Amino acid sequence: MIAINLIADPDWDHERFRIVREWGVEQPEVVNLSVNTPYPGTESWLTEGSKVASRDYRLYDIQHAVLPTRLPLAEFYDELVTTQRAFYRRHLGARRVMSTAGIIAGQLVRGQTNFLKSLFMLDSVFRPEYLLADHARPVDYEIPLPAVHSAAPAVGRALYVHAPRGRAGRAIDAATEQFVEETRMGTAP
Repeated sequence: MIAINLIADPDWDHERFRIVREWGVEQPEVVNLSVNTPYPGTESWLTEGSKVASRDYRLYDIQHAVLPTRLPLAEFYDELVTTQRAFYRRHLGARRVMSTAGIIAGQLVRGQTNFLKSLFMLDSVFRPEYLLADHARPVDYEIPLPAVHSAAPAVGRALYVHAPRGRAGRAIDAATEQFVEETRMGTAP
């Protein structure tokens, strides 16, 4: 079985969520939606990290928006949850219980109830007001902002968190290295 994981950009508006929601419920695969979250050491941290709206470490969980959103935050969360619920109901509701009855029975025999509970508890735990309330909680730990390297946007090799080391970073023989160099795309012979 294939699972499709989509990443909602904080710049999405109502129309983008609607289009994604309609597309997702038509898919035979399981579709999940998370939020673009720039983590330290990633490309999006280098390109978007200086824009973070929250540095609260607890919110860096791919379910909370830590970058500014185009929609008011409450509306963004309402759209996010509405979309995820539509996907969930389509793929992980009561029909899914029937198709996974053997797995569920095996887990219940071993006293494992989390999977079964998760099939029915999305509406009680994944709520826009809960996501929004998390932003109002006191902050215990803030993620430090990325160092500002220049005013120009990072492009090309500057986006690599770990700079390419060339041959020093590869364990290949000289003949293979020569082949790689001779066949590299975008280089003239």
